[in-house]
Amino acid sequence: MAEFAYTAVDAQGTLIRGTLEAETEDAVLTALRRQGHIPMRIGAPPPFAPTRALGGLAGTLRRPGLRRAELAAITRELAVMLGAGQDIDRALRFLAETTPRARVRAVLDGVRTMVRDGRALHVAMGRYPGSFPRLYLGMVRAAEATGDLAPTMDRLAVLLERERALTATVQSAMIYPAILTLAAIGSIALLLTTVLPQFTPLFAQNGVALPASTQFLIGAGAWLGHYGLAVPLVLLALVLLGRALLRRPPIRLMVDRRLLALPVVGALIGEILAARFARILGTLLENGVPILTALAIVREATTNRAAIAAIDAATQSAKAGYGLAATLDGASVFPRRMIHLLRLGEETAQLGPMALRAADIHEDQARIAIQRLVALLVPAITIIMGLLVAGIVSSLLLAMLSLNDLAQ
Repeated sequence: MAEFAYTAVDAQGTLIRGTLEAETEDAVLTALRRQGHIPMRIGAPPPFAPTRALGGLAGTLRRPGLRRAELAAITRELAVMLGAGQDIDRALRFLAETTPRARVRAVLDGVRTMVRDGRALHVAMGRYPGSFPRLYLGMVRAAEATGDLAPTMDRLAVLLERERALTATVQSAMIYPAILTLAAIGSIALLLTTVLPQFTPLFAQNGVALPASTQFLIGAGAWLGHYGLAVPLVLLALVLLGRALLRRPPIRLMVDRRLLALPVVGALIGEILAARFARILGTLLENGVPILTALAIVREATTNRAAIAAIDAATQSAKAGYGLAATLDGASVFPRRMIHLLRLGEETAQLGPMALRAADIHEDQARIAIQRLVALLVPAITIIMGLLVAGIVSSLLLAMLSLNDLAQ
């Protein structure tokens, strides 16, 4: 007998975790289904805390498993091959033989070997949690139960491609403001540590009474020259401290709510949350996943604590036989447009299609919000940089004028 850890969804749609002793993983799978649970992942039990922490750090450094772009490409190719009538074994073999990356080939070969041994596809993929997220496994499991694997892989490919495109849009939009910010910081540091100290001996030799602004800048430059290397270390320590604090649910919930309340950034975060929530929910419902199970999977795929609290309230409302829209509206987390479309979908028994329609709209709105944010950031950074440089130059000129007055 061996001990296995499992993650499953019970009949009420609640995500549960635990361990079972059994001969094989298939025995655990059978036992969970007899209890009315829907298995999502089965594997070896986690080790003790220090080992798990070190393993998490090593996993972060190694980045094992499939990347999102690789998973999206594999899913798209699987959808094409399965739609053309190929069986899953031949499709996996073709993908493993044609991929140029050894890491991807190892994952595909492992999944194919387990499938050839009689395991279900979602069970085989579940042995690689770093490659296949729970949302992915849940949809594959539901598709295998209904024999609808090819269309499901196509929906999964669309979901992954849309998420990747939205993430790439955010990252690409932030590149230019980030470079501009680094250039501004570097220019100011160069003025304070290199240019301004060239004039300091001249002022000291002539005994000029320097303006307060010039004295402040000279002191700031001297401090930066002595302790400048410690600034990145302090910033790193603050980042690590912030991450540690954000692991506490009350603090994370407060921060997430404050972020949603910000003028421009909050609107962007809300649009991205709405797009992701609606896309995942609509894809799951269109794939035949029950509403409670779909909400549990959506909850696992959500990182914003305020949104998680809203989803939990909506799950309780769905268990009681009420709709989602009213509860989500009361949480004041998601945009009203999504709430309206979900309410319309509930009234017309078209919740899945309307959720996907809402996802399309909010993805477009997120792109518009990103463009608006960049349009505000770039001039703001440029103006702030200009003002700081102008202040430094003005302080230097004032000191030079004082030196000129002394010479006269």
